[in-house]
Amino acid sequence: MSVTAPAGFRASGVACGIKAGPRADLALVATEDGRAVPAAAVFTTNKATAAPVQVSRAHLHRSGGRAAAVVLSSGNANAATGEVGRRDATRMAELAAEGVGCATDEVLVCSTGLIGYYLPMPCLEKGVPAAVADLAGGEEASLAAARAIMTTDTRAKLTLVDRGGFRVGGIAKGAAMLAPDMATMLAVLTTDASAEPEALQRLLRQAVSVSFNRLIVDGCTSTNDTVAVLASGRAGRVDEDSLLQSLTEACHDLAEQMAADAEGITRTAVIRVSGATSDHHALVAARRVAESQLVQCSLHGSDPYWGRIVSELGAAGVDFDPDRVSVAYGGVTVCRAGVAAEHDSDAVARHMSAPRVEISADLGLGSGTAAVLTTDLSPEYIAENQGTS
Repeated sequence: MSVTAPAGFRASGVACGIKAGPRADLALVATEDGRAVPAAAVFTTNKATAAPVQVSRAHLHRSGGRAAAVVLSSGNANAATGEVGRRDATRMAELAAEGVGCATDEVLVCSTGLIGYYLPMPCLEKGVPAAVADLAGGEEASLAAARAIMTTDTRAKLTLVDRGGFRVGGIAKGAAMLAPDMATMLAVLTTDASAEPEALQRLLRQAVSVSFNRLIVDGCTSTNDTVAVLASGRAGRVDEDSLLQSLTEACHDLAEQMAADAEGITRTAVIRVSGATSDHHALVAARRVAESQLVQCSLHGSDPYWGRIVSELGAAGVDFDPDRVSVAYGGVTVCRAGVAAEHDSDAVARHMSAPRVEISADLGLGSGTAAVLTTDLSPEYIAENQGTS
């Protein structure tokens, strides 16, 4: 049931006219009783920050880390819209607050879509009350909310982690501009575990750092990225490590779904780097490989061109010795000590044609390790993004 599975939450998704035709484009996730609960959020690092992100940051600050609802629109990013955009984002929060029965500062706002266009506020003036009226529990409500935030996504993205004593549910959208830190992505998580705002913020940031922030499709960081979590506390206190594990698992699951639905994708790939002088150096190196368009093109062509891997590792700006590096595809070593290694080419070919590719690189210098998730780069991606999208 995703975001409505943890006790204390409702959701909805409606069509209000932002998108052409009858497609759903407005979602709402709220507490059952309209009361604010501990909340936290992680936002884009892009300095061209969209109005909804600016407003949500301010609301979390003024509310002391509490929220009763998250209202999300799709089809228009409300980014690069100046004071008008901030006023419109605030009005979205006001409309949701009026319907849910909370203060305006207790509503977070998210938008996704085209940059540089003003929101069609007459649509939202009608749409937000309609979303409030449709709030419900259950699987259909969660699915409706997940569908309403889709843009170029081809399928809804939902997750649920059930620990027996408490749950973490979530919805997300994202299919392109996926890069650290975060992406053209929105995610709303809910939990019935009890947590103070400060702890929730710390745990969410940790969970995001090893999930959404390890996902790369095209190396572009969006203006609107938001991951928010609300904690109803209905399940009572839980072990902090268990809550972190559940949040991380939920974020990982949603990130994997985003990668699998990326624009034009034919396969995903995990880039694992070991033997670095530190975990940080391993992460930098893995990201360098994952962001390489040459590597992504090789993935699309099912070509195990390990020279591109070694080249990117050497250009990553981390400690590197060309005479120590090794590279493997699907566990089959194709480069050892910086030169070509005898290997089973048929086994590598089979692995490269699979929907999931594993690329491992050992720098041979230390114990640092890291992994990053990426995708191939296809002509379909170019076709999707050669115009305004």
